Amino acid sequence: MVYQFLSSFSRQLFGPLLLSLLGTAGLAQAQMNHSSMAGASSAKLQACEGFGLDCANAATPFLTKDGNLLLAWASGGKVSVAQSSDLGKRFTSPIVVAEHGKSLDAGSDARPQIVSDSKGNIFLAYAFFKDSNWNAQINTAHSSDGGLSFTAPTPLIKNGSSERFPSMVIGENNSIFLAWIDKRLVADAKQSGNARLGGSIAYSFSNDAGKTFQPEKIANEQSCECCRIGSTIDPKGGVAIVYRAIFPGGIRDHATQLINESSSGKIRRVSKDEWRTDACPHHGPAIAVSGTGKYHVAWFTQGSARSGVFYANSSNQGEVYSKPSRIGSEGENISRPYLLALDQSIWLVWKVFDGVTTSVYLKQSPDDGVTWSQPSLVAQTSAYSDHPLLISNGSDVFLSWLTRADGYQVIKLGSKQ
Repeated sequence: MVYQFLSSFSRQLFGPLLLSLLGTAGLAQAQMNHSSMAGASSAKLQACEGFGLDCANAATPFLTKDGNLLLAWASGGKVSVAQSSDLGKRFTSPIVVAEHGKSLDAGSDARPQIVSDSKGNIFLAYAFFKDSNWNAQINTAHSSDGGLSFTAPTPLIKNGSSERFPSMVIGENNSIFLAWIDKRLVADAKQSGNARLGGSIAYSFSNDAGKTFQPEKIANEQSCECCRIGSTIDPKGGVAIVYRAIFPGGIRDHATQLINESSSGKIRRVSKDEWRTDACPHHGPAIAVSGTGKYHVAWFTQGSARSGVFYANSSNQGEVYSKPSRIGSEGENISRPYLLALDQSIWLVWKVFDGVTTSVYLKQSPDDGVTWSQPSLVAQTSAYSDHPLLISNGSDVFLSWLTRADGYQVIKLGSKQ
């Protein structure tokens, strides 16, 4: 069943936007530096002037335990939140939480983050640029009345250098985990007259619904500065994250870590793709952890060892990963993989662009990644589209997808097996 959030603009074909639809082959020709990609995001914002969902480039969902759908997006220089009690068929009037104009960090990998706890408290995080050098600040806001109102946004880090790409999850104990790409070590090195690549992975926890956060810590001092972080709860304890790290020699391959409030855990390399580059792929990875504690990871690379979009898993919290397996067919324009785990049922979606149409495909594993179904087509569009995301109510799995032609859609994919 497909539910759509439509508006007067949503039937106008916006045209495929190159940077969002590029897959494996396209990104090979479109690696660009940090500032040029940020400029592309601004160009996309200018294509649609409103601040409604119809002008958003990305929409972030959160499905509460009582089935209420929260949706956060950035458009027209504003960050907005709306709710739906019927999986996206109808939404409440949007609440504008923040306004930053053209300085809002509104790219699909830099989407606003939203979570809600068991008491109905809602927490929001987003970033905006502080200067013309693409240094950013993460702001947070929270609601204690179920989303009827939000506090005024406040900086996560006071007097920080630059924080971008927030990634957030909430635990069973209502603890909020927030990770981001931090540039303080780069700024310190620059002041000392030294050059330093990339950024760092930083994180913090909140145990009071986001009112305060613990002092931030650095999980990895060297990471890519422009790829989103994947994060998820590990049922055995802690939060599992995946990100594009920078290994010796300027190799930008992926790593996972298990983080809890007392330790950031060891840095575990997912695979030796050997991607040596100083460019910004703007193409972050995804992670899911099954009920058995098995890690499932999907990512994009253009390394000398392998190039494309791949999947691997680990039964020992990242100490050893399986041999990477290609997602889709070699030569296809594949991008934006996303994973979700329900006990031992694993769901994987990704995008394929054929030059005209963008398609979302699905594979599902009923046995913790041992065997997989054949890929099946679940959605298509000929216009701009956001990354495909997965949400669940604990038994059913849904695709959350925003397209310029068809609006926001919630598509039921199946149920836990």
